[in-house]
Amino acid sequence: MDFELIVPYIPNLRRYARALVGDRDGADDLVQDTLERAVRKFHLWRPGDLRAWLFSIMHNVFVNQLKSRKTALHVEIDEEMIAAPMPTATGSDVLDLQRALDRIAPEQREVVLLVALEDMTYADVSRALGIPIGTVMSRLSRGREKLRRAMDGEPAQAGLRVVQ
Repeated sequence: MDFELIVPYIPNLRRYARALVGDRDGADDLVQDTLERAVRKFHLWRPGDLRAWLFSIMHNVFVNQLKSRKTALHVEIDEEMIAAPMPTATGSDVLDLQRALDRIAPEQREVVLLVALEDMTYADVSRALGIPIGTVMSRLSRGREKLRRAMDGEPAQAGLRVVQ
């Protein structure tokens, strides 16, 4: 098999890993583990969307690592990670975004990052995470709403109403 097909996706994997894990060393370890598994399991890949397959592997490795560590997920974002930073974004804007991302559930954060940071389609995210497209859309909608509220300085539960 031609493993050179994987090489162009390494920067995308690294950027996503950095957003998930929060530090360069942890991200590098996650990418390394992902690539190792991809190479070992390359015989299982069926021609199609290699990018989604690689992100699926990374998702599974990440979830397995979280389960084994049983620690809280912390995401750090710096200006180097953002693929195309807005010219008007300041350091405090990036810190606000980091804090907002910290406030959303890991399942929502994964979907938000894959769609917004990696520019993946809903179908690609669905395949990568092994969840239905409807779940992708739901998690994305809820994650974006929580991010918006957090960026606006609203409390985590603001806007929720109890219907009796």
